Amino acid sequence: MAIEQAILTWIHITCAAIWVGGSLFIGVVFAPILKKMSMPIEERLQLMIKVGRRFNKLAVPALIILMVTGIYQSHLILQKSDLLLESSYGNILVIKIILVVALIATFAIHVRVIRKDVEEKIMSKQISDNQLQVLRKKIIILGEITVVLSVIILFLAAVLNSGG
Repeated sequence: MAIEQAILTWIHITCAAIWVGGSLFIGVVFAPILKKMSMPIEERLQLMIKVGRRFNKLAVPALIILMVTGIYQSHLILQKSDLLLESSYGNILVIKIILVVALIATFAIHVRVIRKDVEEKIMSKQISDNQLQVLRKKIIILGEITVVLSVIILFLAAVLNSGG
């Protein structure tokens, strides 16, 4: 049983590293560099979308695995559902779950904002400068929210790991 738990924890941590690390890289490293580049905004947005789509191919499965392994591990620790609301571990877990739901909602909105038809309009330069600025601002805000939520969730995971 100990080796299975260790493997499960390793998978969970690896997926967290992919999701949080990638989100931090895009938000804290890549986006600021992109902002300072002299290329036109359309080209910068195209590059950001390409990087985001590439990241999502790895990050979305990692996020799904992260949620599945998290739910399974929580179930192992909280054998009875009443412990969810009657223990500090359970209370922190509830907060973490709420933040994960907020993260998923934010990510879904983010993906919806940069859907395929919008990407095609950017690529074919069929979008006004004003629309590009609004789109850029939305992408930045949603990205920042994603990073902040991810880091807070990671912190709560550390608190839970230490016993709640």
